[in-house]
Formats: sequence, C-alpha cells, structure tokens
Amino acid sequence: MIVLTGAAGFIGSCVAQQLIEQGHQDLVLVDRFDRPAHEPNYRDKAVRELVHRDQFFEWAARHAADISLVIHLGARTDTAEFDEEIFNRLNLHYSQEMWKFCTLHQIPLIYASSAATYGDGSLGFVDSHEVVSKLHPLNPYGWSKQRFDQWALAQEETPPFWAGLKFFNVYGPNEYHKGRMASVVFHAFNQIQQTGKLKLFKSHRPDFEHGQQSRDFIYVRDLVRVISFLSEQSPTSGLYNLGTGIARPFLDLGKQVFYALGLEPQIEFIDTPLDIRETYQYFTQADMTKLSQAGYQSSFTTLEEGIQDYVTEFLVTGRCL
Repeated sequence: MIVLTGAAGFIGSCVAQQLIEQGHQDLVLVDRFDRPAHEPNYRDKAVRELVHRDQFFEWAARHAADISLVIHLGARTDTAEFDEEIFNRLNLHYSQEMWKFCTLHQIPLIYASSAATYGDGSLGFVDSHEVVSKLHPLNPYGWSKQRFDQWALAQEETPPFWAGLKFFNVYGPNEYHKGRMASVVFHAFNQIQQTGKLKLFKSHRPDFEHGQQSRDFIYVRDLVRVISFLSEQSPTSGLYNLGTGIARPFLDLGKQVFYALGLEPQIEFIDTPLDIRETYQYFTQADMTKLSQAGYQSSFTTLEEGIQDYVTEFLVTGRCL
C-alpha cells in the first residue's frame, strides 16, 4: 500500500494518476478533500481510500504494517503567506511527525522540499548537504522547507530510504485551482485568451534584458517520472534537486504559449512591483548532477514540448490528468 499526501493538489494528483497507470491499486490519498475546486483532481481516480490529513496518523497507526511507501507532498505552498504558525504546523511539524512514523515502522519516505530554500541563489543551486546550513530563503514558505531539510539531515534515526526533492518551477495539468500560485504558463494562457496579449516584468538590472529573467521550468510529467524512479530504485538517501538543469527565459515561455495557440506573440513589458523588486530572482537553474549520478538517465521534456502538450491537451480543453 502506498500513501500519498497532498493528493488533491496539483503535483500530488499527477503522481496519483501515474501510480494508478502503473497498476498500483492499493493507493491511499491523504488531503483535506473539502474544497470543491480540488475535486476534479481526485474524483474519478480508482484508489483504496481517502484519508483526511488531520486523521492520518491515527489511521496510519492501524495500518502501518501494510504501508510500503509514503510520498509526502502535502504542504502549504503560498509564497505570499507570511503567517509562520501556518507553515510551522503544516510544513514543518507535520513533516517531522511523518518522518518519525516512517522511521519507527521502517517505511521509505519521499517528501517535497523546494528550490525556494536557495533564496536569492547567491550560493548557487547545488543540492549538496554541506551548503544547506548556509542557505537563506526569502519567505516563510521557503524557511519552512529549509528548517525541515536541516532537521532531517540532523536525524540519526531515519527511514530505510528517504529523499527530499527540491522542486524548481513546476508547470502542467491539474493546477486549475491554484489561483495566483499557479504556474506562469497557466497565467500566460489565460491572459492571452482574455486580452490577446501577455505582460512580462521588465528587467531592472543592467545585466539582463527585458524578458531574459530565467527559471528552470520542469513539466510535471517529468517530476512524476523521477519520483517513480526514486521509489523503485532507492538510491542513496538525501536531498535531490528536481529541475531540468536548463534555465529558460520568461520571454521564451511567453512566445511558446502563443505558438501553441497558433498566434503571433504580442508581449508587453511592465515594471516589476516595488514590493518584490529587491527580492526578485533573475536566474534559477538546478544542478542535476546528483540525480544523474544516482542513475536517473531519462531526458527531460523541453519547454517547447511541455508547453505544447500542456496548452493543447489540457488548458484548451480544461481536462485534468
């Protein structure tokens, strides 16, 4: 039996679909399940059971002997939220309890960390354990992930295998409910559909031209494949970056959304808001050496391929994965 938390969310629901397609019938989904906007992400999935996150540990105590793997993706992910108590409760303390449970019952654990732990990127984007204590995230969400990573690395008693995945900029189906926290691809698609144009932030640094601010964008289908690899192969435990290893400019992304819609790009540049201008990241790119050395050799979907698939197969149709 595989337990998947955050299963009603964007990434979690995509992982659930992959597991179902791989033939896993004993799948237990953990989340809140009380938000109508999330329902399409899990409504038609054939799974063993839905368990509310607040009842999970009580439920798990009765079923521990049957659990073969925990994929813990549940978290508060709003980077604009500044209530640290929320992040401590949902991201830090809940994850600590999950770690202790998996350690006690010797169940492998894969959990979601975040590239937000890298802060302004001044220390690079290498998933080395030695650099973790020096990282300085830019918001409470990033700090909650950072503190759990630090806590996990300090533990002498661990699950038999564990991996903390530092997700970079993930995009893809099943993020319809995310609102302002949805991917740039999602927002670009909707803006183009509504106005025929796309607005991107200007550069306020002389070393970057407008639209050349870059991110490591990873299609959710690739992320799901990596999780499957780690769960099946159980390489060396630790933190792993999960991006493509290739940064792409926002201008490239914007143009590709137009192309996927069969339109010529109409892009305008606007000032970056003052309240985020000083902390705005101009470049992120995952160092993927560790995952490659762990044996993952599959290629990653290009930005062009990913956007074409996402826009034409999902956004245009409103379909979920």
